[in-house]
Formats: sequence, C-alpha cells, structure tokens
Amino acid sequence: MSAITRAARRAARRAGLAGCLALGCLTLPAAAGAAAESAGTAASAASAGPGLQDVLFVGDNWDGTVTVLTPDADLDHLGTLNVVPDLDERLAEIRRDPIRLAFFLGIRHLVGEGHDQYVDDMYTTPDGGILVVSRPSLADVVGIDTATGELLWRFAVDGQRSDHMAISPDGTEVAVSASTADTVHRLDVRTGEEIGSFPTGAGPHENVYTADGERIVNASIGTVYTPLDADWLDWTKGERFVQITDRDTGEILERVNMREKLAEAGHPHMSASVRPMTLSPDERFLYFQVSFFHGFVEYDLQEDRVTRVTELPVAEHVEDLRRDEYLLDSAHHGIAMNGDGTRLCVAGTMSDYAVVVDRASFEREPLVTSGTKPYWATRSGDGELCFVSWSGTDTVSALSYATGEEVGTASVGDHPQRMRVGALPADWSSPSP
Repeated sequence: MSAITRAARRAARRAGLAGCLALGCLTLPAAAGAAAESAGTAASAASAGPGLQDVLFVGDNWDGTVTVLTPDADLDHLGTLNVVPDLDERLAEIRRDPIRLAFFLGIRHLVGEGHDQYVDDMYTTPDGGILVVSRPSLADVVGIDTATGELLWRFAVDGQRSDHMAISPDGTEVAVSASTADTVHRLDVRTGEEIGSFPTGAGPHENVYTADGERIVNASIGTVYTPLDADWLDWTKGERFVQITDRDTGEILERVNMREKLAEAGHPHMSASVRPMTLSPDERFLYFQVSFFHGFVEYDLQEDRVTRVTELPVAEHVEDLRRDEYLLDSAHHGIAMNGDGTRLCVAGTMSDYAVVVDRASFEREPLVTSGTKPYWATRSGDGELCFVSWSGTDTVSALSYATGEEVGTASVGDHPQRMRVGALPADWSSPSP
C-alpha cells in the first residue's frame, strides 16, 4: 500500500463516511452490475455474453431449490436446481455433533419459522457453469455444477450459519456473511477456497463490493431472533454498523452507527440495523430500511447525514403488534431502484404489499397486494421492472417501475427469498434428478 493511499485512508477515517466516499472508500455506481446487485438493488448491467442467456434465480429457502425464470414480465419457468444434493450427508454430520445439532434446531425454530433454511443467496460464475449458494441451516457455501447438478465444492463458514453474499465485479470471488461468527469470508468462486476474511459488527447481513472491487461494504443487523425488542433493550442486539473494509488487507476503513445518525436528524429510538439498501446513480444518496420501521431512510453520503425519512402504510393487522411479534425484526425487507434512479420499489413485508415510490417526491403508486410476506426486491437487467418475492404465497411478481402495476407473476418453490439476475448457457435445462 502506498504512502498516499495510507494517508487518504487515515483522512477518510477522520472525515467519516462522507470522507470515505470523497476519497474513494465507497464507490458504488448503479451501473456497476454485480456490485449494485450485491446490495439487493440491481440486476446485471449488461446482457449475458455469447452462448449465454439472462435468467432470474429465485432461492426457495425451505425447499432447498433454486427456481430459474426468464427475467421479464413473462417470468417463464426455465427449470429448477436442487442445491442440497448432499443433504443426507450433511444431516448425518449434524446429528453426530451436539453443538451443531443444537444450532441447527435453533435456526429451524428461531429464524426458519419451524423450517430448515437451505438456500439464502446465490450467484453464478461469469460463464454460468457454477451456481454459488449460501445454505444457512447447513452453515456453508457450495458450488453447484449447473449442467449436472453435482456438488463441486463446499466451504464451512465460521460459526453456525451462513447468510447474504455478494459477488466481486470481476466475478472471481464471493463475500459471505457468517452471521453467528461476526465474520465475512471471501471465497474463490471456482474452488471454494478462502481468500481472506474480516470481522464485522454483530450479525453481518448485507455485503457489497465497490465498483473497482477494492473494498467491501457490510451492514450488520445484530441478534434479530430474541424477544428483547423493546427500544430500551436495543443494546442487547449487539454493536451494528455500516462498515467499509479493504478487500485485500481486511483493514476496517470506516464504521457508521445509523441509529446515532437517525437520532441526530431528529429520529430517536430507531434501530441501527440496516436491512436492504440501494444507491442513487450519482452515488450520493443511500436508501435503506431499518428494523421495525415501515418505510425507508434517505442518507446523504457526501454530507454524512440522514436527509429524509418516509413512512409507508401499515396494514391493520400489524398496527397493534408488539415488536417481538415482528418477523425477525423486519417491518420492511426489500428495496430496489430503477435504472435511471427515479423510482424505488419497496417490499412491505409485515403489511403484505409491494409498492413503487417516486424518489423525488416520495409519493407512492397504489399498493400491490397479490401475495403475502414479500421478502425481497431486485430490478431487471434493463432497469424497467422490479421483481418481488412473496415468501408467504410462493410466488414472484414483476412490477413496472413506470406505473407501479403488477405486470407478471409466477409460482416458485417453498418460501422464496433472495433473487438474483444472472446467466446460464443458452441451451440450459434442469439437470436430471
């Protein structure tokens, strides 16, 4: 590392997140493809290459499958991949280890709503040959051969649960959150070998690579599965940050507590747990959801402050719920911006709706209520559509950013959560069982 770079990073740390942005610590242009997708916001910036097709991957968490759809309003079913081909072997290992078994059952009852969590996140290698999948209940990340369905490699994360991932802009590595170990691992996508790791706040969740691939941004959400959800018990959830880390050295460049920033802006008693997030095309504004809040926050990265907070409708059946009755602390879980940065697509998880919101005015279109428990939002490759997963009704919708209307829907596997736009060979079909 050069002396100039070291000085810039020291200055960035003194200046806070805004300084980090100005000095290149945080560079997340919306057209950065994989980087933007990692924040749960965007699809790939370009179409698939020669011999490949663009697809939408839908993680069917409780089934242990990935449904493959066309990434358009038709949402045609292209096939399915089994991402737990080694399940019997993994379960046998778990039963032989009392500690692993205790955590496995804990994940089932505390996080999985009585179900095992077999697929959280997924990305393909640039050639579409390998699907990389994080499997929470099995505490690992695996590489699946998309042609044969065979397991190519497996990496066991630190601790007892794997969570959200991100893929580097060059497609060579993924960053995966090990949520009970407060660690992020960097893995080679072709071999599964660990390239590096770094510590995080409590309960690491979202990851995103900067466009140049040199830094990783992580948001931690703390302990979301306990009943200690009253505001005065917020400290029990652990220290939570938006954190910027040097990819190669693992050096932590900056940490920001969003609860403190919200309080400074006149919004005390809001959570520090940053959930899904999306960035404006000019990189200046970050829009994110926080635990227990029905709406989202606008954060000015240059001025390092919260500029607007908007509330969205709360369903009648949610109005009187206690905080400990919320689904893993998530009032809303899913936000994605359209291609030109003028519209936001929001998943109102507890209130059973999705909605498109004008970015300038924060005026909203009519609520879309075709399913229940929407869990994620991501945009199409052309930036015209928002895909929403309805985990309660096992469906996926395509919403028009222009009108806010639902223009397509498809049935998928049990409990769809994360969705990613990726690529597969043009002649791909589901591997034989």
